[in-house]
Amino acid sequence: MGLPRPVLIKRLTNELERCSGYIGSDIRFDPDKVTFPIEITVNMTNVPAYAKTDDEVVQIKDHRYKVVINEEYPFEKPRARWETPIFHPNIMPPEDGGYVCIKLLDKWSFGSTLLSFMKAVENLVGSPNISNPFGLEICMESSRFYMDNETKINAYVSFGSK
Repeated sequence: MGLPRPVLIKRLTNELERCSGYIGSDIRFDPDKVTFPIEITVNMTNVPAYAKTDDEVVQIKDHRYKVVINEEYPFEKPRARWETPIFHPNIMPPEDGGYVCIKLLDKWSFGSTLLSFMKAVENLVGSPNISNPFGLEICMESSRFYMDNETKINAYVSFGSK
């Protein structure tokens, strides 16, 4: 059993206002016309990631995914479905379901918010968990790609140099 409908609608209204402030654009939400499930389409721009076309891996910066919220929110976590091409260890390509695997979803609780969820997805795109890919071959292949192409930093200390 979820929250009473008026309480749920008020919470969603408040959370979507916070999300609007974070992304800098208005998320239209009419509390008087709510039907479940609610789908929120999120477009991200200038967030570097990769896509694979044929056998070529190319950098992309524009992404789209949907957040689906049902009447049991916030007791039940939202679902996310990726809609644009992506080559990522923790995000299935749309043709394979578009599922997004982030720890926040595993640890979802009543105190979790849509804004923290959106920030976690944004962070995941640029910083994949390469040691824990989905079991699909394409996700495991992208994990190997990220390992082979991850940023490497070398540093050393010298004494007495002028």
